[in-house]
Amino acid sequence: MKTYDIVILTDQKHANPNTIDDYTKNVITEDALVANALGQLGLKVVRLAWSNPNFDWSSTKAVLFRTTWDYFDNFSAFSHWLDKVAKVTTLINSEALIRWNIDKHYLLDLQQNGIQIADTLFIKSGTSKSLKDLHNDTGWTETVLKPCVSGSARHTYKLNPDTIAKHETIFKDLIAKETMMLQPFQHRIVSDGEMSIMVFNGQFTHAVLKKAKAGDFRVQDDFGGSIHNYTPTEAEIEFAIKTVNACAELPLYARVDIFNDNSGKIALAELELIEPELWFRKHPKAAVILAEAIKGKIEQLQ
Repeated sequence: MKTYDIVILTDQKHANPNTIDDYTKNVITEDALVANALGQLGLKVVRLAWSNPNFDWSSTKAVLFRTTWDYFDNFSAFSHWLDKVAKVTTLINSEALIRWNIDKHYLLDLQQNGIQIADTLFIKSGTSKSLKDLHNDTGWTETVLKPCVSGSARHTYKLNPDTIAKHETIFKDLIAKETMMLQPFQHRIVSDGEMSIMVFNGQFTHAVLKKAKAGDFRVQDDFGGSIHNYTPTEAEIEFAIKTVNACAELPLYARVDIFNDNSGKIALAELELIEPELWFRKHPKAAVILAEAIKGKIEQLQ
């Protein structure tokens, strides 16, 4: 007999916050919307940090990844925890999807399945080539460099002929430890923003527009980016649904980040299946749609 139907996963910082700033308030609000929606369906719910050392993970039917926003800072511990927990309960999204989605090489799989992505050069850990060499090889002048396993724009740098030289040292340090990726700088993300399309159980629910602050290129609110209500076009919704259907299995929840590339085509920036911010506070009904999908998943386990 399981004690809980589902655990909503967060990180230690947001499980037991010392202070409640606006950022933390949003996390707590959104997790509460999901928890309340699950509770209204008769499910027994608890919210915990994934790194909680005292919880018996076999005591819950399923775990829902929500705000585990420190996993990339503690990746070894997280990966070990994932190995252990996947053996005793059901993960939402599934372990296979999570492991696939952690590393941005997944973009190549989606590209092979017909999804438009930005041109991307994946740089293997340990390469001896410099940033200057890589730019000469590709012919790209303005680029963005970032790790293949990351979040919240960690070690994300905009490069151009004037700044490449001063980033050589940090690149050398990073590439010694992890795989990186290089992409042409997408000017329309700065001018038009990046659209986040939420798709739950294959169904479009809502969207937001993310815009970088003046003088920056990163749309994340960690760097001053702003969030705006957004009504996507039919083509954008179709692209998002096509993207989730291009996965090996249908994700129960997904955030499809899209943009208009330098040639004006809709392209995928990222497909977020692990712990994306989903902006339930902008569209509370989406929490109900997710809860209903989760209940259906749990009923299938019985």
